[in-house]
Amino acid sequence: PVTAGSIVVPYGHVIGNEKWRGSEVAQRLQGKVRLIFEDGLGLVDFHLSNRTCILLISEADLVAGDEFKRRLVKFRNASSLRGIVIVEKTQISDQYYLGVQKLVVLELGMVLLPVANQGEASQLIVQLVILFLGLQVREQSRDRGANPFLRKQRAQPAEPAALQTVQHIPGVGKTKALLLLQHFGSIHGLCNAAINELEQVVGQTAAQQIYSF
Repeated sequence: PVTAGSIVVPYGHVIGNEKWRGSEVAQRLQGKVRLIFEDGLGLVDFHLSNRTCILLISEADLVAGDEFKRRLVKFRNASSLRGIVIVEKTQISDQYYLGVQKLVVLELGMVLLPVANQGEASQLIVQLVILFLGLQVREQSRDRGANPFLRKQRAQPAEPAALQTVQHIPGVGKTKALLLLQHFGSIHGLCNAAINELEQVVGQTAAQQIYSF
C-alpha cells in the first residue's frame, strides 16, 4: 500500500489509479479537475492530497465477493494515509451495504460515503477536492498571519467528509451532525455512544433514531 509522503499530489490535481482510465468516473472527472493516471498505486484508487485518498468500491466489487473487504483491511492495517471509502449503493448491491457499513465505519473506523453510480462518485470527488483546496488556502493564510504571542487554541472544525457522513443518518441535519462530532470527537466515538449519551446532545427522539441506525 502507498504510505503518506510517498505520493506527491500537485496543487489542484487528482492522481488516479491506472485501472480507472477510460471508466465513467474518470471521464466525468476530466475537465473538472486535473486528473493524472499513475501505475503502482496499489490499493488506492484516487489521491486527493498527499495524505488523503479514495478507495472506490463499485457495484461489481460488492457482487463479486469478499475481495474488496480484504483490500480495505489491508489498506487500514498498512497505510498511514487517511482513506475515504466511496461505495456504489444500487438496487443490486443494496443487500450488501449494511455489511460494508459495519466493516468500514464500526470495525475500521473509516469514513463511508454511499453513491448511486460512478457519476455521483465523480461529483463527490470534485466536491472533496474543492473542500481540501479551501482548507489548504485557509491553513496557509493562517500560518502567514499567525501571532506567535497568542497561545489560545481554537476549536477545530469537523472534517467535511465526516460531517457529510453523519448527515446520512435519518433525522440528522448539519447542526446536529456538528454537535455530535464536536461532542464525541469522531464517527468511531459516535458509533460507540450509549443512548443516554446521545440524548444529552440531541434529545430523546433523535437519539433513538441515531442509536437504531
